[in-house]
Amino acid sequence: MDNSLQQDLIESYLPDNGSYYCLGDDGTDESHFIYVLNAILSGTARLNVLLPTATILAFTIFAPLLTNDGKCHTLNRWLMGFFLAISAASCIFFLFTDSFRTARGRLYYGVATRNGIWTFNGGRRKPCTPSEYRLRWIDLFHALLSLIAFLTFAGLHNDVLECYHLEIPRKVTNSVPLVVGFVISVLFVVFPSKRRGIGYPFLLQKDALYTRN
Repeated sequence: MDNSLQQDLIESYLPDNGSYYCLGDDGTDESHFIYVLNAILSGTARLNVLLPTATILAFTIFAPLLTNDGKCHTLNRWLMGFFLAISAASCIFFLFTDSFRTARGRLYYGVATRNGIWTFNGGRRKPCTPSEYRLRWIDLFHALLSLIAFLTFAGLHNDVLECYHLEIPRKVTNSVPLVVGFVISVLFVVFPSKRRGIGYPFLLQKDALYTRN
């Protein structure tokens, strides 16, 4: 009985052409499709970094406090304007940040410049090829998209509109931020970023689809 049971177990693990498909590479043209699909999914995963989600969340929390729920006085308007400027600047700043690892594996963060990267905590430490980290036109494009997304959401916020006595139809305030957010998200996926700055998921540091070489 023991030998019979053992034989049944062995046969149950043998390949059966009718039970499942082999997962080997068959050399078809699906490799290009899979690469494009992976690129799209990877770009979608980066939307939480490229889009100003943290800035919008902070604005949603502090806007009712700074505007006194839309019933603003002169001080409230100045505070709201200052907070808007700081939040808009943060949208641009974080998209210009980047990171690199030394030979020992230590991680350094910095800001992309025209000549390379200026590190926060690295002193004179620089990556092996500083030119790969220099500021590019695509970075300005990403920063502009992030700024537009934030200003659209903030400018059409109900408390902001009431604070500055602006009257905009409710359909516009409800639909425009969604449309703008969707269009900008698509552009971020189509034109992805290779930056691994502040807020970039640590586990995705070695993504083959976004290597610099």
